[in-house]
Amino acid sequence: MHPEFAPIAFTAAASLLLPLPWHWRAGNIATLSIIFWLFVCNVIYGVDAIIWSEGVRIIALVWCDITTKLIIGANFALPAACLCVCIHLERVASVRAARTSVADKRRRQIFELVMCFGLPCLFMALHYVVQGHRFDIVEGFGCRPTTYYSIPSIFIVWIPPLLMSLAALIYAGLALRHFIIRRLSFSLHLDASRSALTTSRYVRLVLMSVLQMFWSISLTSYAMWFTIMATPIRPWTNWADVHSNFSRVDTYPARFTPPRVATCFYVLWWTIPASTILFVGFFAFGRDAVDEYKQCFVWFRRNILRQSVSDEKPNKFGTLPTIRLVDISPVQFSDSDKISSILAI
Repeated sequence: MHPEFAPIAFTAAASLLLPLPWHWRAGNIATLSIIFWLFVCNVIYGVDAIIWSEGVRIIALVWCDITTKLIIGANFALPAACLCVCIHLERVASVRAARTSVADKRRRQIFELVMCFGLPCLFMALHYVVQGHRFDIVEGFGCRPTTYYSIPSIFIVWIPPLLMSLAALIYAGLALRHFIIRRLSFSLHLDASRSALTTSRYVRLVLMSVLQMFWSISLTSYAMWFTIMATPIRPWTNWADVHSNFSRVDTYPARFTPPRVATCFYVLWWTIPASTILFVGFFAFGRDAVDEYKQCFVWFRRNILRQSVSDEKPNKFGTLPTIRLVDISPVQFSDSDKISSILAI
C-alpha cells in the first residue's frame, strides 16, 4: 500500500546517528533524548510498515503492546526535550548563567532526565486510564495506540504536550531576545559561562526548537480536531465501563477505511520522519558536524586502513597550502647575490 514507508523510516533512523557522537560527548541529555525517541519511533514505524504492509493480521501482540506505549511516551518526550533545550538556552544567554559549575550541570542533567524520560513514563502509565481497548491495527501503518475520547483523555493525552510546546516557544523567544540584545558580546559570554555551545550551535538549537514546537502544536491540534470531528466525546463513567472488553484489537483494512481517516493516518505517520529530517538538517551539516566527520575519517584511515595520517587540520579552503612566516636574520649579500635574489623574486 505504501512501499516507501519502510525505507523512509529506516533511513531517517540511520540519519540520526550522524549528529550523535558530539551530542554524546557534550552530555546534553535533552538533545540525546530527542535522538533516542525519534530513533525508536522511526524503527517502530519501519517495522510496522513491513509487517502490516498488505493486511491487518492480528499478530505480534507483545510488540504492539510495547510500541504503542512508546509512541504515547514520544508524544510527551519530544515537546519536553525541546522545552529543556529552550530553558537551557535562555539560561545560558541571560546574565544568570555567568558561570556554570559542575554541580549546576549535574542538576540540569537530572532535571532533563526526569523531563525527557521520567515524565513520558508517567504519562504512558496514565494513558491506561483512558485506553478503551488494547490497540488498533491499520493496514499499511501497523499497530497504533487507542484512546477513549473523553474529558480525562483531553487533559491526559492532548493538553500536556500543547502546554509544554507553548512553554518552549516562550523560552525560545526569551533566548532569542537575549541573543539579539547581547549579540556583540555573545561569544565572549559563552566562553565565560564555560558552555559547550558555540554561537552557531546556539542559533541552530533555538531555530530547531521553534520549528519543532510549531510543528508539534500544529500536529497535536490537527489530531485533536480530527478526533473531535470523527468521534463524539463520551462520558468517563467508571473503570469497568471504560475498560470493558479491553483485550479486543480493532482492525482497519484499507478498503473499508474512509478516505478522510486514511488521510489523517498518513499525515500523522509523517510527523516522525519529518521531525527527524528537521533535526538532522540543523545538526548533521554544520561546521561542528563536518569536523566530526573528518575526525572519524582520519580515525578510520589510521586504525583500520593503517595509513599514516598527519594530525594537521586542513585549512579553510582545503587546497591552498599554509603560508608560514620565517624570521630571516640579516645577511650580508654581494652585489651579484642581490641581483640574483631580486630576479628570483
